[in-house]
Amino acid sequence: MKRLLVLFSALVPVFAQQPDLFRIWDRNGDGKLSREELPEGARRNLERVDRDGDGFVSKQEHEAAPQRLRQDTKSPPQRRLPENVEARLDIPYADTENPRQRLDLYLPKERQGGKALPVVVFIHGGGWKAGDKSGGIGNVGRFVSSGHYAGVSVGYRLTNEARWPAQIHDCKAAIRWIKAQAKELGLDATKIAVWGSSAGGHLVSFLGTSGDVKELEGTLGKHTDQDSKVTCVINFFGPENFLTMVSQESTVDRTTPDYPEALLLGGRVQDKPEAAKEASPVTHVSAGDAPVLTAHGTKDPLVPYAQAVELDAALKKAGVESLLIEMTNGGHGFRSPELDMRIEKYLDKHLRGIAAEISTAPIPVEAPRR
Repeated sequence: MKRLLVLFSALVPVFAQQPDLFRIWDRNGDGKLSREELPEGARRNLERVDRDGDGFVSKQEHEAAPQRLRQDTKSPPQRRLPENVEARLDIPYADTENPRQRLDLYLPKERQGGKALPVVVFIHGGGWKAGDKSGGIGNVGRFVSSGHYAGVSVGYRLTNEARWPAQIHDCKAAIRWIKAQAKELGLDATKIAVWGSSAGGHLVSFLGTSGDVKELEGTLGKHTDQDSKVTCVINFFGPENFLTMVSQESTVDRTTPDYPEALLLGGRVQDKPEAAKEASPVTHVSAGDAPVLTAHGTKDPLVPYAQAVELDAALKKAGVESLLIEMTNGGHGFRSPELDMRIEKYLDKHLRGIAAEISTAPIPVEAPRR
């Protein structure tokens, strides 16, 4: 315990209450800190500091961080759970002992409608090298609370443990597990939405475009009799074509051997073009793929907006429903009540059969500070 206290004491100053420091870290000026904006030493504490579970650190959370981190040396962190939601945590989906190959299942205590529940699955970001499924409740919680949906948050192996395609094999195994357990849990195996941001956006886009590609299915778990096809996709600023992204302008130096996509593939995209092509969702776009809603900031410093445009064009060319929502002046992460409303309509339409017109008009985001 003494060593643990010393460790946290050393880390607390990284989240010190310095407004200027918060402003400096907040590179896109959106009033919150993404994992990528945090210094390396602070990223490991994101889940502890992120009290509302949205995957970002607000200014209020930043200022409360020193006290929060000290408290965590006395008791383990707990994720906020809505009162009317039941959580079943750390369920193994791949029939292994690996703690990364676990999912969290969220069920409403009071179901509405008397029917099997459609499922909203969240897959976290973090450059495939960080992040945790515990934050998923912040995204799926409001839908589960309504009584109309079940929620799942999926963990997967990171690049410090396994290279591509391990990450998508894990996600596909999780989808197969949901389908295999659907009858017992009262879930609708034919109505599954997947939602992810950044690296998670890449993985959900991949699930949407590769459900008919047997070679990418993997053999994890005991439910290989199930498929991994999904009903619809919500993609927040995911990388879609590694081959084009490597030459697009961003704040990520993609000439080095340790940028996120290079760590994922086990080598630079420039040196592994075939592997990079295979790992890109746009490669697998074909007629019959799942509909996709993409939200992407026009001033994203990490994953260029052009990635969203490219995916949207490829899907439409193949005759697949694609809704691209431009988050004008948005960075790598954003909040928008208007976007929340459109996502709710999108899920109601595809998972519950409720007719809806979903606007693709740009949503303005406060311009980043210079």
